[in-house]
Amino acid sequence: MRKTIILGLAAISIMTYSSCAGGGGSVADGAAGDSIAAVEVDYAKGFTVRDSAGMHLVSVGGELQVDGDASLTSRFALVPRGLDVEVPQGYERIDVPVNRCICMTALQLSNFTALNAHDFVTGITGTKNLFDEDMLQRVSSGQTVTIGMEGNFDLEMVIAAQPDVIFISPSKRGGYDAIRESGITMVPHLGYQELSPLGQAEWVKFIGMFLGREQQANEVFAGIEQRYNSLKTSVDSLGGQRPTITSGEMHYGVWHAVGGRNYLAQIFRDAGADYVINDEETSGEDLEFEQMYALSANADYWRILNSFDGDFSYEALLDREPRNNLLKAFREHKVIYCNMKRSPYYELSPVSPDLLLKDFVAIFHPELVEPDYEPAFYRLLE
Repeated sequence: MRKTIILGLAAISIMTYSSCAGGGGSVADGAAGDSIAAVEVDYAKGFTVRDSAGMHLVSVGGELQVDGDASLTSRFALVPRGLDVEVPQGYERIDVPVNRCICMTALQLSNFTALNAHDFVTGITGTKNLFDEDMLQRVSSGQTVTIGMEGNFDLEMVIAAQPDVIFISPSKRGGYDAIRESGITMVPHLGYQELSPLGQAEWVKFIGMFLGREQQANEVFAGIEQRYNSLKTSVDSLGGQRPTITSGEMHYGVWHAVGGRNYLAQIFRDAGADYVINDEETSGEDLEFEQMYALSANADYWRILNSFDGDFSYEALLDREPRNNLLKAFREHKVIYCNMKRSPYYELSPVSPDLLLKDFVAIFHPELVEPDYEPAFYRLLE
């Protein structure tokens, strides 16, 4: 199924590519003036775009955080190469399309994969839990280098990647000071902070602007949006009683649960289920087992995502926490499961919320999907 998802994303990119300006790191013809395609942001909260004098003026931050501070905003003027234009004060100029860049996360890489644009990626943090065969081959051949993890970057490898820009995910671990001193432009990518599935997926447009592939990114996202909303509408039309679902599991004495604002909680709701945490104020919570039990004891379903070695089972779930058998979903074998060691979840799900949604709809309302539907990420644990 992993291969099917990857081929599907590649097919979308190939079909839209022929109508797009730019590509493959080359400069688009007619770079000056009206060569850029308009980008409208409908769901994402972390970036805005306005066009002026033939360039994109991009602000990163908005309602989300840059460098851990919601009051900070990074501003970039994306100027087509060869265009002689004055950049507004407060904006950092970046000539586009960029030729080389570094990705820090699987979420960022998912944007490049959706655009069939791995040629632009000359550096990644590492290959742990990396599934994409093309990227693995690029690392093996030296086309793409590994720079180490946040807080422990290999500056020599960063420089070896010769990036025009580095897409970063601001965090407490940081480690960006040495990179900053090198003079390489760092661009915050805040897709991981988005609280709606389509908001997270819309960051493909953000990357598309840096690659000169705005039209392609618009079309890729339009397909994601259409499929997601069409399925959601089908679910909404059903009416009737909705199942309940809980999420997460015990780790090191606490149960980390997605909050009611989390994008996954929204997917549960859009798939026709009620999440046991309906607090709209939090995106994640750490709870004691007793607290989670009070919420989850009678939930119809239980969603789990982990990196279990081997075949995960109800027996393994019981070994990890004997009290799990107190939950109705455990006793009735209605655990919905994804193993990150066997699925490119973080590589593909950010740009596949429609597939995530369909996985859950197939379980909650199987009559709405084709009988032979093969789950992309989540399935009922046998």
